[in-house]
Amino acid sequence: MNNLLQKAYDPDLFRKEGHELVEQLATYLENSINGTTKKVIDWKQPDDLYDQWKDYLQKDVSSQQFFSDLIDQSIQLHNPRYMGHQVAVPLPVTALASMVGALLNNGMAIYEMGPVASVLEKWIVSHFAELIGNKDGDGFLTSGGTLATLTALLSARQAILKNDVWENGMEGRLAIMVSEQAHYSVDKAARIMGLGARGIIKIPVDAAYKMQTDQLEPLFQKAENDGLKVIAVVANGCSTSTGTYDDLNAISKFCDSKNIWFHLDAAHGGGAIYSPKYKNLLNDIEKADSVIIDLHKMLMGPALSTLVLFKNSDDSYKTFSQKAQYLWENEQDKEWYNYAKRTLECTKLMMSVRFYAIIQAYGTEIFNEYVTRQYDLAREFAGMIEDHRDFELAAQPMSNIVCFRFDPKNELDLNKLNNRIRKKSLEKGEFYIVQTELNGDTFLRVTLMNPFTETTHLQLLLKELIDIADSIE
Repeated sequence: MNNLLQKAYDPDLFRKEGHELVEQLATYLENSINGTTKKVIDWKQPDDLYDQWKDYLQKDVSSQQFFSDLIDQSIQLHNPRYMGHQVAVPLPVTALASMVGALLNNGMAIYEMGPVASVLEKWIVSHFAELIGNKDGDGFLTSGGTLATLTALLSARQAILKNDVWENGMEGRLAIMVSEQAHYSVDKAARIMGLGARGIIKIPVDAAYKMQTDQLEPLFQKAENDGLKVIAVVANGCSTSTGTYDDLNAISKFCDSKNIWFHLDAAHGGGAIYSPKYKNLLNDIEKADSVIIDLHKMLMGPALSTLVLFKNSDDSYKTFSQKAQYLWENEQDKEWYNYAKRTLECTKLMMSVRFYAIIQAYGTEIFNEYVTRQYDLAREFAGMIEDHRDFELAAQPMSNIVCFRFDPKNELDLNKLNNRIRKKSLEKGEFYIVQTELNGDTFLRVTLMNPFTETTHLQLLLKELIDIADSIE
């Protein structure tokens, strides 16, 4: 064998570098959790960071040094001052499971290429179907909420239309109804499907950013009068910007009355199903024709892995009709274990292993403990904001997402001020928060993903934002 190839696959080298890497990651974990690492992000402009890395391969550095540089210059999600996007702070056991999956690389298009990962995926689907209250449900895992949403809406189209779209193409102008607070992936999926801007009917929200379900009927009638055939309503459980849960019961009743598809985007908020305290936010989830839940958000797994669950098992098989004689003998058979028949993907990551590893190590109670803690903390933070004269709360949080803004009551352009506060905070790097736009106004936004974030960190955040505002003024 070629000497370079032999070295690259050498078990002893892997053992040595693997031990070194685990030690590096354990040190990162320890320093991040304890707050020893002062910065959550070492901010650099994109072009500046590119200039730093473009010639990196010309340096004579070890793998250990490369990994060290990579860790140091990446955002530190495990730091309790990370309060930014809806990205999980992964459990260490999922990193170990990911390492196993990466090395085994069982692709999972068909059962024989990923037997264990396939049956674990089946277990996960059945587990969630039972949790939701729909034991006859079926589905699969796919790579992220965007792909999951597209898959669910393709299934909706196939189920609602009498015409076989997969074989004969689409007839007429189709539309979906969706909250104006829906994630952009819904808009993207609709456009990929050829619905265009006209086929995306935005439903206004109320003061708490929940869908105004009383607007469904008039907007549905308007769509029909305009020559559109509505095939689905997409509900938030919860929305990305504000963390708001829609009224699933009202939406379900409307969909039943019109014989259209009810899709629930629970990518972020679906984890509440594990919390006895907060699962009422998902009342009537079992009535949804399709549900998506990201395992890489509130269920502490690494990206990407998203559950797509269908109320009707048959709907998970009708979307695609794949002819690939080299993969399976009979394309008409369901064969739950050959996932390429049901997904947009052929090769899939062994994502089931990562989620299963959490339950194997800690049981499902860890999800209740985590979700309940983070949702409680958001309500506590909202109270802190309401008690502070210089801050304004956008709405009472329903999840672990809180939108607020600095409002000293003497600033005419609050949008500009809060935008500058967020930018200065990013450049400073000691906290990481983001911003969003609500009804044309700029709000600061935190998503409390880190299980080590305490009220003291939130108090320090507010102090930093005030100090930054004072320096701007």
